[in-house]
Amino acid sequence: MNIAICGGTGFIGQALTEHLLRRGHDVTVISRNHAPEEQTGARRLTWDQIKAEPELLEGTGAIVNLAGASLNQRWTPKAKRSIMDSRLTTVLAVAKLVQALREKPAVVVQGSAVAVYGTSLTETFDEDSPSHVVDFPSSVVKEWEDAADEISGVRLIKLRTGVVLGNGGGAFPLMKLPYMLGFGGRIGNGKQWVPWIHLHDIVRLIEYCITQPDISGPVNATAPEPVTNSMFGQTVGQVYRRPHWFPVPSFMMKAVLGELSLMLLKGQRVIPEKLLTHGFRFEYPTLRQALQDLKEH
Repeated sequence: MNIAICGGTGFIGQALTEHLLRRGHDVTVISRNHAPEEQTGARRLTWDQIKAEPELLEGTGAIVNLAGASLNQRWTPKAKRSIMDSRLTTVLAVAKLVQALREKPAVVVQGSAVAVYGTSLTETFDEDSPSHVVDFPSSVVKEWEDAADEISGVRLIKLRTGVVLGNGGGAFPLMKLPYMLGFGGRIGNGKQWVPWIHLHDIVRLIEYCITQPDISGPVNATAPEPVTNSMFGQTVGQVYRRPHWFPVPSFMMKAVLGELSLMLLKGQRVIPEKLLTHGFRFEYPTLRQALQDLKEH
């Protein structure tokens, strides 16, 4: 299948590109600028090129849009505008692209996040749970998903991701670092939930969603066994044989990170009900399995 990946030079995008190429798909990576040919065999286009010549993507079977500025930065007013604008701009660009194509793709997989559910220590969220705007991340995702509804005439998947665990990027190297330095411990009260997923499983499930025509709408891209922050840290300590003893109080995180500390101090217990119902099998369903693989690789 011909698959276009917007944001294909990012952490998940690069892994997805490599996975799809190995699986025999033809891949086009769309980014702001021409990037180095890191993945042999992937065609590369810029947003400007597809805006001027949308026919370059005629025959594309699926579009995956992962583009957007990272949330992992201090949330200054300027950063907040960049985070929001980068998402809305690329979503609307994909909507216009789909509209311009004579032969529509079979499916668009639009990136989203589990923050759309809001935060809770006690509730469990699946794809039928309502959105709940309580803070900046949840407001971003709500607007992101509302904008995605402009993508019409195709099967649309809203990929609600959690914390993606990989060695080459994302949050995990920073989450692991205190343990490697001997100062790992719970953050805040440690009771907040961490909806996580191994990088290998998220690229597999994206391909699964593309190839399964009966999957549509919101899809929780998280492992089936979420853990609390304290459980996450304990497991990191056990797998990497490091102590889990140095708690970081909430006020310290707020002082250092400002509003960004919400990403570490709040969370939600999310279950990938739709994927499980449709028969997707996670290769790393438990955190211990995932961390053991990351340690070995």
